[in-house]
Amino acid sequence: MQGTLDVALLFRYHRWPVVVTWLLVAIENTLLALIPLFIGRAIDALLGNQPGALWEIAGVMTALILVASVRRAYDTRCYGTMRVRFGAEVVNRIGDRPVSQVNARLDMSREMVDFLEEHVPDLLTAVIQVVVSIAILWTFDSRLGFSALAVIAGLAIVYALFHRRFYRLNGDLNTQTEQQVAVLQRRKPASLLAHLKRLRQCEVRLSDTEVFLYAGMFVGMFAFVLTNLWLASTIPAVTAGMIFAILSYSWELVDSGITLPVVLQQWSRLREIRERLNEAPSGGLPDAGTSS
Repeated sequence: MQGTLDVALLFRYHRWPVVVTWLLVAIENTLLALIPLFIGRAIDALLGNQPGALWEIAGVMTALILVASVRRAYDTRCYGTMRVRFGAEVVNRIGDRPVSQVNARLDMSREMVDFLEEHVPDLLTAVIQVVVSIAILWTFDSRLGFSALAVIAGLAIVYALFHRRFYRLNGDLNTQTEQQVAVLQRRKPASLLAHLKRLRQCEVRLSDTEVFLYAGMFVGMFAFVLTNLWLASTIPAVTAGMIFAILSYSWELVDSGITLPVVLQQWSRLREIRERLNEAPSGGLPDAGTSS
């Protein structure tokens, strides 16, 4: 492999296997996103003595199971191969560094493959659910569509306010993690305890930041669901199936809205890891007793 050690390098060397996994993710989640709509239609059909609508749901669910099973089996093999090759490349490039750094950065490099395997599909899932939810809500009533657009815009603004802090806190955590093997080699209980306490402090700061972020997001999301419930009750000639579909897609938007910041937070972490993996060699390993 030649180039900067990052997600883009991984994608360049494993383009087609990754594209196949993303295509399967897109198909799987499009089918998943359509289920509430078919359930809503089935409710109205059953209330009208037309049980044949159940076959539509059965067909969609069968296709969903098949695609999801194939994707998961393929993912394991595809991304397992990527971890082996990328890990070997990382060690080849930074093998002259202290063992503690090499060990930590090898683990960090796996997070880049994890991002392609887990977080990008989560992002695709969220985007598909958001697009489908907004489109279907809009077909029921334009006010529902505007409400969905407003809450997504609000979430993006809220996350932007936290981005720089997530980047800095992840850097502190990675710096402390890189010292772990060196601390263990010293076999000094006091140094190990100090190291573990600093790891805990880094994790607590990250967790506290997440609490503030998600608390604000959930307040906005729950207000959105309640607003859409009220708007649904004002739609002329609304049916039970329509109300079910509106609530389902509103809640899917909530679920997707929470997923998006999780992926963005991981991307912030990967940016810090990318700089760490590609930095020029330094004079030596920081003292494990130095606060991060």
